[in-house]
Parts: sequence; C-alpha cells; structure tokens
Amino acid sequence: MSQLVYLVPMFPLIGFLINGLGRNVLPKPLVGIIGSAALLASFVVSLLIFNEVRTPGFSAVTVNLFDFIHVGKLNVPFAFQVDQLSVLFLLIITGVGFLIHVYSTSYMHDESPSSYARYFAYLNLFVFSMLLLVLGSNYVIMFIGWEGVGLCSYLLIGFWFKNADYNYAARKAFVMNRIGDLAFLIGIFWIFAQFGSVNYADVFSQARPGASAHVLTGITLLLFIGATGKSAQIPLYTWLPDAMAGPTPVSALIHAATMVTAGIYMIARSNVLYSLAPATQGVIAVIGLCTAILAASIAIQQNDIKKVLAYSTVSQLGYMFLGLGVGAYTGAVFHVMTHAFFKALLFLGAGSVIHAMGGEQDIRKMGGLRKFMPVTSITFLIGCLAIAGIFPFAGFFSKDEILSRAYAHNPVLYVIGILGALMTAFYMFRLYSLTFAGKFRGTHDQEHHLHESPAAITIPLIVLAVLSVVGGWVGIPEFMAPNAHVLSKFLEPVFANSHVAAPPGEIAASTEWALTIGSLVLIIGFCTWGYMKFKNFTLAEVKESTGLAKILENKWYVDELYDAIIVKPINWIAGFLNNVVEKLGIDGLVNGVGKLVQYGSRQIRLLQSGQVGIYVLLMVIGIVVLFVLQLFFPNLI
Repeated sequence: MSQLVYLVPMFPLIGFLINGLGRNVLPKPLVGIIGSAALLASFVVSLLIFNEVRTPGFSAVTVNLFDFIHVGKLNVPFAFQVDQLSVLFLLIITGVGFLIHVYSTSYMHDESPSSYARYFAYLNLFVFSMLLLVLGSNYVIMFIGWEGVGLCSYLLIGFWFKNADYNYAARKAFVMNRIGDLAFLIGIFWIFAQFGSVNYADVFSQARPGASAHVLTGITLLLFIGATGKSAQIPLYTWLPDAMAGPTPVSALIHAATMVTAGIYMIARSNVLYSLAPATQGVIAVIGLCTAILAASIAIQQNDIKKVLAYSTVSQLGYMFLGLGVGAYTGAVFHVMTHAFFKALLFLGAGSVIHAMGGEQDIRKMGGLRKFMPVTSITFLIGCLAIAGIFPFAGFFSKDEILSRAYAHNPVLYVIGILGALMTAFYMFRLYSLTFAGKFRGTHDQEHHLHESPAAITIPLIVLAVLSVVGGWVGIPEFMAPNAHVLSKFLEPVFANSHVAAPPGEIAASTEWALTIGSLVLIIGFCTWGYMKFKNFTLAEVKESTGLAKILENKWYVDELYDAIIVKPINWIAGFLNNVVEKLGIDGLVNGVGKLVQYGSRQIRLLQSGQVGIYVLLMVIGIVVLFVLQLFFPNLI
C-alpha cells in the first residue's frame, strides 16, 4: 500500500484543479463536496498506509516517481518517504484537514459561488503543499512544499483582498517567511556541499559523531532560522497573530494541521543532524522557551477571541521547540498531534461563536453564550481543559512529557516552562469565562439571533472534542504505566539513529509523580482563578489599560520596535535610493546624455543653411586647417 502513497497528495491537487478551473460554473454544494471528498480520500489512503507501517518489522520505504533534477553530481529524485513520522503527519493533516473542510462548507456559505470555489481551491492546494512537505524524501522536495504552504497562507490570509488591512497581514506573513526561507535554502546548499546529496538517507548516513561540529552547527542553525519563520518563533513570530485576517477555518488549518507545524517536522526529521549539534539544540531550547513565555504573557491581555488563540499557538509552538531543544523529539511530535486536535477545536469553536455573534470578535462584548450554544460551549471547554494540561485530557500527557525532559536537562527550564503553563491556564479560562459564562453583554439584536451552529459546524467540533479527550492516551508516561507509551514505540525507528551527545539522566518515578501532581494542582488553581475573576464581568469594567497591562495589550510593542529599527530605516533607504540615486543619479546621467546629444544635434544642424557660399567657406577653412596640421604636426596626419 505504501507504493500508492502518491495518491495522498494527488487527491487534494485534483480538488484544487477542479474547483479552481471550474470556479465560475460549479454550484456551491458540488464545490464543497469535491473539496471535502478530496481530503477524505487522502485520509482513507493514509489510514491504509498507517496500518502497513505499524506492522512489526516495517522499514522505511522510498517511492521514486521521477528524476526532478539530474545535473552533474546533483541528483534530486521526486520521491516520497514513507515511515512512522511521515505517516503520523499524514493522518494529522488529512484527518484534521477534512474536518476543517466540512466545517467550511457551512461557515463560508455566504460567499459568492466563484469566491466559494476559490476558497476551497486554495484550501486544497494548502493541504497538497503540506503533504508534499512531509512526504518528500529529500530537502528539495520538502522545500517545494515549504514554499507552497507559504504561498497558500498568503492567498488565504488575504482571501478577502478588498480589505487593505487583510492584504497587509498577508504580505507581512509572506515577507517574514521569506526571511526564514532564505536561511533554509542556504542550509540546503551547505548540506549538498558537505554531503554531496540532499537525500535524507544519504545525509544522515554520513552524519556521525566526530564529524565537523562547526559545519553541523552552521547547517542546523540555518535550518532552524527557516523553522522560526514557518513556526513563528522569536524573532519571526509577529506574522502569525496577524494571520487572523483570513477566514476562521483558515486560521484553524494554519495553526493546527499545516504550516506552523512545518518547522517542528523539519527538525524532527533532521534529528540526526541536530543531535550532533548540541550548541544549536541549546539555542532552540532557549528560543522556544522565551517564545512560549512571551506569547503567553501577551495572550493574557488580548480581547479578540482569535488573537488570544493565535498567541496561544505561538506559545505552544515554543513548548514544541523546547522539546526539540532538549532532545525530546517524540514529546515534541506528540504535542504537535495533541495540539492539532485541541487547537483546531478551539479555532473552530471560536468561528462558531463569531458566526453566531454576527462577526463580533471582542470577548468583552459576549458572555452567557453557553445557554444559547451548548454544543459549542461544552466542546470549547474541553479544548480549554486540553490546552491547559488538565488530566486526563490530551494536552496533559504531551505537555508533561516535554516538561519532564526539560527538568532532566535543566530544572531551570522546567520552572520557566511551568510558569508559561500557568499563564496558559489563566488566559484560556479567562477567554472561556468572558465568552460563555455570566450574562450576555452584546446588543439586543445579537441576542435575538443567537442560536447553536448547524450540524456541519458542530459535528467537527464534537469529533475534535473526543480526540482532545482520548488523543493523549497513546503517550502514557512510563512512571504511570510501564510500556504504555504507544507513540514512543511507534516513532522509535525514526529517532533510533539520533546520536544524543549527552542524554538527560533518568528522573525517579517519585520525583515525576511529585512534579506532575504539583504542576496539576497549580494549573487547576490558575484555571479556577481565570474563570472566577471574569465570571461576572460587565461592560462597566471596561477601561483603558495602564502599566504592565497596557504593555501586554500592545504586545510588548514588538511590532512598533520592528517598525522603528527595521521597517522605517529600510523605507528611508529605499526612498533615498529611489529619489536620489535612481532619479537624480542614474536617471540624471541617462537623461543627461540624451539631452546633451539632442542639444548638440540641434546646434550642429544650424551649419546646414543651404547657402553654397557658406559651404565653400567651410571647405576652405577645412583645407587651411589640414595644411597647418601637416606643416606643424606632420606625425599627426
């Protein structure tokens, strides 16, 4: 079955072509069916491949389709690699992606037929690009998918392109990702120069302990810079919150199943290289932890329901990078999986609320929605419990695995990580309380139209809620139940060749129990605090923020800082080059030559008077000049 893996990306590509080319003729119901069916077909094939991969003794399979580049020593096949890591991502992308497509059929129903078809075409292309990224058997095919998701994010974030602010957000995402992508591309060139190949199997087989440490550090740092762009880490994270400009299902797809997980996948796939570059791993751990704390602090003071979730994504991605940095590759991938479930649930739940509120996104103007929207309320609560890390929900297991490895690596990382987890618990239950608890604070007209969302919206919410409850049980830690971590056993062949230079020491079971129970008690306390503090919130309490609250509300002024030290200087330099160098310098020189020739021609033409006497006089003068030159300067002529 693995030989048919090309069908997985092919179905979304076909859906993109049909809906894209037929956008002006296809009826809306058919467009939704085609777009969703393409993902369902891919998911079914992915399941069949998964059943093959999970059989004992399975070894990675490379499916060569054709030669993509074959020039001199450079041979890049267009090939897919089927192993435990790629098939897990296939299930996440196609499974969650299918639910988002079904959800979109209802959420986007007010769009015109042409716009509706364009939306589903972009959505299918987005999934196709992400599938290409995780299936590629070499860095070049990965990079093609990498650029594809960047393009699709631009198209979908700016989907409502008549809004200038949305276009700015799309452009910001595109430009910031290009910064990271340049570093990633240079890293690929360096990999080829060092190893003579870009195929995973060739590169990883040559990377051994004792290899040139500075070269591997340079390569892995460049690849990591690429990951900071795609996966929104410091300093390239500011595009992701602005990506909320796109339709809410797009936000769910970007944050849960595609794009932002690309950086995690790339580093997990390159685990052999990173384990040989401990300096880079240290950088990854620090950057990830700083991002987690920074984004969590910002989320505390955000009032846009989607912005809160956006910063929570940035924060959770920081924890994934923390896991990668301390060598917990399985834990990071585990958190990718659980995060896909509860973050898709939270974004789609937010979309259900926005849909019911007529487009309102300010949580201060909501409240009391659980009596109008019981399904959305319950499922959203499950998502909050999961992301907060409450037992036995999915986020508890994956977050705890990362933090326990961080503790083994350095207890300071664990303490800071717990601080971020406590902030997460607080802002998520602040969000839930302001949205669903207390009394309704919206307008009378909004209240009159409040109702539960249709089945196409609530069914995906229910499915994702179930996954957010049970999804973590594939990774029960060793101290709770020996040999119960199914995911670790499944992914072991992928990470078995990772040469961890200094593996962390084992933590005693009693210590793990103490850490887990202690952190769980604190998290429950912060969840309760966040909920109770805003349970009876009223609009009379809305006032202008001051002090630290104002700084957090303005996102630590990072965008303003970037604008001051990067954007404005670049704009000034561009203006100088345009107005001085280009217009006065280059244009002045080119135009000056033209004007000089024109002026000279205009003066010389006056010699052509048409009078024979003048011509005879000029001939005589010419002869005299020649005679003088011959007489006094015989060597000149």
